[in-house]
Amino acid sequence: MRIRDIYAPFLLAVLVLPAWKTNVDAAVPENLSGTIKVDGSSTVYPITEAVAEEFGKIHGDVRVTVGISGTGGGFKKFCTGETDISDASRPIKPSEIETCSANKVDFIELPVAYDAISIVVNPKNTWVKSLTVADLKKMWEPEAQGKITKWNQIRSEWPNQPLRLFGPGIDSGTYDYFTEAIMGKEDASRGDYTSSEDDNTIVQGVANDVNALGFFGLAYYEENKGKLKMVPVDDGKGDNGAGPQMANAENVIEGIYQPLSRPLFVYVRKQAAERPEIKEFVQFYLKNTNTLSPEVGYVQLPDKVTELATNRFAERVTGSVYSGGHSQLATLEELYTKGS
Repeated sequence: MRIRDIYAPFLLAVLVLPAWKTNVDAAVPENLSGTIKVDGSSTVYPITEAVAEEFGKIHGDVRVTVGISGTGGGFKKFCTGETDISDASRPIKPSEIETCSANKVDFIELPVAYDAISIVVNPKNTWVKSLTVADLKKMWEPEAQGKITKWNQIRSEWPNQPLRLFGPGIDSGTYDYFTEAIMGKEDASRGDYTSSEDDNTIVQGVANDVNALGFFGLAYYEENKGKLKMVPVDDGKGDNGAGPQMANAENVIEGIYQPLSRPLFVYVRKQAAERPEIKEFVQFYLKNTNTLSPEVGYVQLPDKVTELATNRFAERVTGSVYSGGHSQLATLEELYTKGS
């Protein structure tokens, strides 16, 4: 299954797909039935898709549907009780927690993988060898709107050519994370760029324009790297080791692709978690995410974090470890050890 093929004209896809060529934990088969409704992040979609495919081999009478409304769009449905699970590429916001609370929706927050936000340009772009966080901020900050419109305004040695930007829309968790990491404030961005909740639209925009630059999750670069050029990023603080670093699994695990590495989550509605098919699906997800995540271009969690997430679900611990003002840039092990 190629990522560019997962987007149909409908944002809701019933997962009856070919088998993944991987060995997963298929323990505890039961005669289960019912429908599990998932919606949210396009970044997390490929992981949930892979898990649902494997789960369907064992529990063929369980129908798993997965929507792609973006992280924010997914939470809008989740916090009103429309869905059972919400895919998210950022932690839930205080305003979303308030909506959930107002609708008596308790949730269990579970990390499932790591991702890296990839910065990409057209392969015919010969001038960009690397970018700093300062370069990215100069391109994307709100003050750049209508003013920073050419490449040579970023660096004088770059050509006097139009700078065309592509990125996720404001309902995207990728947008939220990028703006916090680069601008220091969530949702702080220029608005005059081509936006889409469909990462494949961003891929095509950059692939077809030599003057374009865009960003999205690592899996979409991996699926389309023949059409794109990844740009190494330097955080400018010396944290990246020997200068600019690529977005890849090794650098994410070593913690040197900063500040654009991030965790990915699923949120489970506690009331729904008591249904046997959902309980089994979430347990299956946590058992197999470290096997399946690399298959679809993401980075597996450390075993300790997976253990903490599994215990959190088993004990039905509700709420977000980020709700106390903790930064989403903090380590998962630290946050979930304190929050368990």
